[in-house]
Amino acid sequence: MQKRHIYYLTILICLLYSLPVSAQKRFTVSGTVRDSRTGETLIGATVRIQNASAQSAAATNAYGFYSLTNTAGEYTFTITYTGYQQVTKTINLTADTKLNVDLQSGSELAEVVISATDRKNENVRSPQMGLDKLNMKDLDNIPVIFGEKDVLKTIQLLPGVKSGGEGTTGFFVRGGAADQNLILLDEATVYNSSHLLGFFSTFNADAIKDVSLYKGGMPSQYGGRLSSVLDVVMQDGNNKEFGIQGGIGLIASRIKAEGPIVKDRGSFMISARRTYIDLLLQASPDSSVKGNTLNFYDINAKANYKFDDKNTLYVSGYFGRDNIGIKDLFANQWGNTTATIRLNHVFNSRLFSNTSFIFNKYNYSISLLDDDNNANVTSLIRDFNLKEDLQYFSDKHTIRFGFQGTHHRIAPSEITTNGNSSFNPLSIENRYGLEMAAYVSDDWKLTDKFNLLYGVRLSSFSLLGPGTFNTYNADGDVSSAYKYGSGEFVKTYFNLEPRMSLSYSLNEENSVKAAYNRNTQNIHILTNASTSSPTDQYVMSSNNIKPEIADQVAVGYFKNAKDNTFEFSVETYYKWLQNQIEYKNGAQLIANANVESELLYGSGRAYGLELYTKKTKGRLTGWISYTLSKTERKFDALNSGNYFPARQDRTHDLALVGIYNLSKRWSVSANYIYSTGNAVTYPAGKYNVGGLTTYYYTQRNANRMPHTERLDLSATLKAKDNKRFRSSWSFSLYNALNRKNPYAIQFRDKKDDPNRTEAVQIALFGIIPSVTWNFSF
Repeated sequence: MQKRHIYYLTILICLLYSLPVSAQKRFTVSGTVRDSRTGETLIGATVRIQNASAQSAAATNAYGFYSLTNTAGEYTFTITYTGYQQVTKTINLTADTKLNVDLQSGSELAEVVISATDRKNENVRSPQMGLDKLNMKDLDNIPVIFGEKDVLKTIQLLPGVKSGGEGTTGFFVRGGAADQNLILLDEATVYNSSHLLGFFSTFNADAIKDVSLYKGGMPSQYGGRLSSVLDVVMQDGNNKEFGIQGGIGLIASRIKAEGPIVKDRGSFMISARRTYIDLLLQASPDSSVKGNTLNFYDINAKANYKFDDKNTLYVSGYFGRDNIGIKDLFANQWGNTTATIRLNHVFNSRLFSNTSFIFNKYNYSISLLDDDNNANVTSLIRDFNLKEDLQYFSDKHTIRFGFQGTHHRIAPSEITTNGNSSFNPLSIENRYGLEMAAYVSDDWKLTDKFNLLYGVRLSSFSLLGPGTFNTYNADGDVSSAYKYGSGEFVKTYFNLEPRMSLSYSLNEENSVKAAYNRNTQNIHILTNASTSSPTDQYVMSSNNIKPEIADQVAVGYFKNAKDNTFEFSVETYYKWLQNQIEYKNGAQLIANANVESELLYGSGRAYGLELYTKKTKGRLTGWISYTLSKTERKFDALNSGNYFPARQDRTHDLALVGIYNLSKRWSVSANYIYSTGNAVTYPAGKYNVGGLTTYYYTQRNANRMPHTERLDLSATLKAKDNKRFRSSWSFSLYNALNRKNPYAIQFRDKKDDPNRTEAVQIALFGIIPSVTWNFSF
């Protein structure tokens, strides 16, 4: 048995690290690509050897680093990036060479390009499936609610991504629930990504450099969630000169400052944003609204310093807070805090390392201020995370490997009171967990036509003491209870997560792809809402809750036309879901020390078809996305053990986005969306108890909300060019058709006939105009 294990291990090492043997000596060109004006590293810039016997190219990684290997000789290198002028270098390659490149902003082409990178046909040739990258400049033109540029609302216009509800930032990806999306900000997990109950996202677009959404075929360095990864990277800051930019809107304003710490070696960036609805309330003549609170604020900050060509230190952080309250009645606060320290180290021209120490916390508090019913409820989830990620580059392989460890702490709920409150104090035991993972992957160019991205992730999760841990039977009763000391292992799960994506190029502009990946999840949200809320309760995998598991297969066809002016793709997927979590009918989820007794466990499936057409060049750009999908769950205790629609199940989702440049100063844009209504549970009957109407329910999610339809319009006017000061005005109409889209359905007795029931649709928004003045200098 031991010999066989050694044999398999040897084969794996040979597959991952096999490099082509050549009689000629090979040398490596490596370096960093940056913006010449700001010094920002450029993610996804292309470095191509034009006159190699087999043309080769590489894209810069998340820190602007690239590496290319070839035989000795004289070569012409071209470096390109969308919106930047191409640079050409000729190098006589006789030894390993360092080539750092600064690209000048300002495309040589007059038309606007909205693709995220300038790698010719890269979306066709790359083995990666289910990846969408946002161009941050597009956010300036896409109309959104209240005129605030928003990453999360923009990704909801992509195929396979469904909105959590009218005006909200919650989203569902390929049948997954809202908590099955891993949202990262500079590698730190963001547990609640919304402000003001979902109408704004936590991401201030002014501070963001790069956004990548993985819907399938997730690389093995990512883990911990079933459905998607949204990887958001902050700007580093300008290391050439100081600058300020910002915007003033009707309900929110923002400002960003950046500049060098030491010119060309280090820089900083700090950005802040705040709403001022509460300030407007103070000016109201209505005394009933004065003293009420309704605002959020957030701060993004980042600094970096380059010690030498081999070592660069990055420090970044985020702090955001929401405040909602009615004077003398209640106050509600929630928010995220993250901090990331990273060290980039270049061992040599082929081996790149990133070491990260990460802290993140999400917490909320609710205070009831009435003298007779005062209480304060608090909850938090906190992580410490250590990651080591390495990349090894060769002419046909990019090998990525590393490990990470995360220590979780969840404080589910604590209730404190003052005076003669009618509420009883409550403190639910904290829970602790240790999540570990090791991974390896290889992006392998097998031939000119075949590209393979494959790897594996080994993950483990351990529930730790101290505390008393109950095991519940099927009826929710305690079958056993054990007490564990601090740091003792209560339960440990191991999971092997294979990942593989393959592309075959039919020709330069056409390819087919296939992918398989397995993901596991050990942090779960308990909620009966359709999207995330500030009071969501988090639980870990335990002796009762098993890790959620998803297996997804996908195939697709990809085509470009007219020199990448048009991009087309069709992808279809099927996903198997294990150990899914639902709650029992009438379950009490909030402030319940035995909340695991209220849970049900089952399976699920999701499948669909995604169509995507994008125009990337010319005065008119934009895209059309359409998703046809089905998402179902199956629990023995619900719906007689039959499959039923999940809350996020929607048959049709259509989005049309258009951006038209009228002139150098004027641009207009529009987006139109249509989606089937969410699956919901309507009452099947009612009865009267003590004069109060009580509804009863039968089948879960057997009904459907009305469909959603919306047209948004915007226009942007840029001021005349000025070397030092630039500004623009953005005008938008959200829901220009003034359609009353459903937010919720309430049932009540009819006033003239209490024996009959009427359904009342609640709509949040009609038409909403907004205007924002943006500036930079």
